Amino acid sequence: MTTEQLTDQIKKKQSFLCIGLDVDLSKIPQHLLTEDDPIFEFNKAIIDATHHLCVSYKPNTAFYEAYGIKGWQALEKTINYLNEKHPEIFTIADAKRGDIGNTSSMYAKAFFEDLVFDSVTVAPYMGKDSVEPFLAFKNKHTILLALTSNEGAFDFQTKLVDGKEMYKQVLETSKTWENAENLMYVVGATKAEYLADIRQIVPESFLLVPGVGAQGGNLQDVCKYGMSKNVGLLINSSRGIIYASNQEDFAEAAAKKAQNMQQEMAVILKNAN
Repeated sequence: MTTEQLTDQIKKKQSFLCIGLDVDLSKIPQHLLTEDDPIFEFNKAIIDATHHLCVSYKPNTAFYEAYGIKGWQALEKTINYLNEKHPEIFTIADAKRGDIGNTSSMYAKAFFEDLVFDSVTVAPYMGKDSVEPFLAFKNKHTILLALTSNEGAFDFQTKLVDGKEMYKQVLETSKTWENAENLMYVVGATKAEYLADIRQIVPESFLLVPGVGAQGGNLQDVCKYGMSKNVGLLINSSRGIIYASNQEDFAEAAAKKAQNMQQEMAVILKNAN
């Protein structure tokens, strides 16, 4: 999927919502645990109820790897279902990979060729040769961790190095890498006040923004400082949507939460013209 196609979907659905599919078996409705594949059945129900309200889904791979081969199979079934039933949806493998070049190449093949995700999150700490193997895939996107929403982000990301915050150096340096046009960036919603500076460096790049809702991020602030002329935002909500209910009405409850966010986004898009 190209960024132009993603932007078209945002305009069509009046939404820039990304739903995180972070499945914890201790939190899903108990009646699903009798299914052969409770993780996939949960995801399928969420997707069926919310696909018209969002433009992206983001499974965090840790929530699948934790269950061994069965979890990985559930992830494969989930992405296959999305690609078959809803090819207009932008898919994100939240895997936070990044290693030496030949290892990164294998990670990229795993997510882009085998599982056929549109994008994958990547840690930039090891630099150019650990990221460019992901960028080499045509019409695939590498979402670089820039400024994250967790408390520990201040341990390194905002430290001054030669008079400039490290996250800004990451942004500026990444623009020099081969196929940098395939980059997107993770910027936490709890860091909304930093978005104006970030937009000075990457004015048109898409930003994946976690932290709205359960982590305390504010949608209005994120859009005020982070929206570009092509919207350029994917606002992720995971727990706030998928765990809206742990009863048999869980999918309907998730759809209601997603619809509330979509309607708020539609107003923001209308006001932004």
